[in-house]
Amino acid sequence: MEDSFIRYLTAKRTVDDRALNRTVWQQLVQSVRSLQKTQQQPLRVLELGAGAGTMVERLLTWELFDAQAVHYTLLDADPALLDAARTRLSTLPQWLQPSFVVADAVEYAEQENILPHDLLIANAVLDLLDLPTALPALRRLVRDGGLFYFTINFDGATLLEPTVDPMLDAAIENAYHRTMDERVLAGRPSGDSRTGRHLFTQLPAAGFTIQAAGSSDWVVFPQDGTYVADEAYFLHFIVHTMQSALHQHAELPAHAFASWIAARHAQIDQGKLVYIAHQLDFYGIVTPRKL
Repeated sequence: MEDSFIRYLTAKRTVDDRALNRTVWQQLVQSVRSLQKTQQQPLRVLELGAGAGTMVERLLTWELFDAQAVHYTLLDADPALLDAARTRLSTLPQWLQPSFVVADAVEYAEQENILPHDLLIANAVLDLLDLPTALPALRRLVRDGGLFYFTINFDGATLLEPTVDPMLDAAIENAYHRTMDERVLAGRPSGDSRTGRHLFTQLPAAGFTIQAAGSSDWVVFPQDGTYVADEAYFLHFIVHTMQSALHQHAELPAHAFASWIAARHAQIDQGKLVYIAHQLDFYGIVTPRKL
């Protein structure tokens, strides 16, 4: 399953590329460029849940940084993903100096003597955390006046077309979202199906000042019966994730649910499935701590 998850993260690259909100992105670019011009020391960047390293590739391709020294730390709880990132990023330009840290993001933030960063990045991560407890901890990872870029935050809509059965489709979507709301990992809440909208209040409460926000919906659809890049695999993985989350759900008849899963996989194979997930991006400045 590890290899399949790495392939999913890689397949997701083109989906995220389309989804990321360009207005939010441009605000980030302007601030980072300004910071690099005025700051004497190398820019310190920390990415949470860095996975297989696709965000680093994107930032280079999209030219976020001037070609000046950048200390870029990729943090993830899964060492196998960071191993994949090391391989993937083996030919980075010399001015971008990567380091790899295996750690849980919140536990890492709660350590003493953490040197704060200039920019904190989290892509498709915050909707896996308990915001009221996680965000104040993550605030410690960024210096006063530093920047944050929190993207692909799920916000309560999973849409699959064409319809299989209207009532069953709705029941599965609702049940799937409840698994996010009720998820507990390591004995603590982990996730929220409406993370995107809740960040508008949770971020300022934790010391993050929002400067820009916008939708970053995943939209995957076939063209002439085929999907671009490896996005058919991405879709199969999404359907498999829903199956794993709901396979013993008391409110879903087992046979009907199994037939629904099979129908969705078949729609992908036939080049017919359209998938939309509503998400939000945020960029801003970390509020200076009060003395």
